[in-house]
Amino acid sequence: MGLDLRICPSCGDRAARPVAAGAVLTCVRCEHRWPFTRLPLFALTGPSGAGKSTVGPLLTSRFAGEVVVLEQDVLWADALRDDVRAFRSVWLRMAAMLHQNGRPVVLCGTVAPPEFEQLPERVFFSEIHYLALVSSPDSLRRRLRARPAWREWDEPRIEEMLEFSDWLRNSGVDVFDTTDVAAEDTADHAEKWIRSRLPD
Repeated sequence: MGLDLRICPSCGDRAARPVAAGAVLTCVRCEHRWPFTRLPLFALTGPSGAGKSTVGPLLTSRFAGEVVVLEQDVLWADALRDDVRAFRSVWLRMAAMLHQNGRPVVLCGTVAPPEFEQLPERVFFSEIHYLALVSSPDSLRRRLRARPAWREWDEPRIEEMLEFSDWLRNSGVDVFDTTDVAAEDTADHAEKWIRSRLPD
C-alpha cells in the first residue's frame, strides 16, 4: 500500500475522486480494493488573531507521541496561495498520509468547514471535528493591527476576519472564546476537546 491514498497500489491509476467504503478504498479503473487507516481529523480553526498559532505549539508538547499537530500556513505560499482549493486538498492528502502511521492529526489554520467537506479527499477521514477559537471584535482588531507590516493586515482584511469570526459563532461548530482567557487555559480546553474525540 502506498502512502498517497489516491494512487491504486495494483494498477497505479490516480483517482481524481477516491472511492471509499469505511476503511477500504476501491480503484475505479481496475476495481482493486485495499484497506487504509481511516482516522478522525481535528481542525483547530478560527479567525486570525484568536490564538491558534499560540495554542498549537502548546498542544505539541501535550500530545507528543500521540497526535501530530501541524500549522497550515507553512504551505501558504507560491502557487498554493493562488489556489485555495488546491491548498486545502494538499493538506487533506498530507493528513491522510500521516494517519497511515497511526497518529491522528490536528490541523491549525483558518478554514471554514465547507472548504474541507466538499473536497474529494474528505473520504479519507472518518470525521472532521472543528473547534473554532474566536475573540471579541475589539480584541481581534487590536491583535491584528499590532502585527508586523509584512503580514499585510489592512482594515478591509481585518473586517473580513471579523465577519468570518461572526460566521463561525453561528455555524454550529464548537466554539471557544479566547478574549479574556490565558493561552494555557485555551490549550487546556483544546486538549480536553481533542482527547474526548480520539478513537479508542
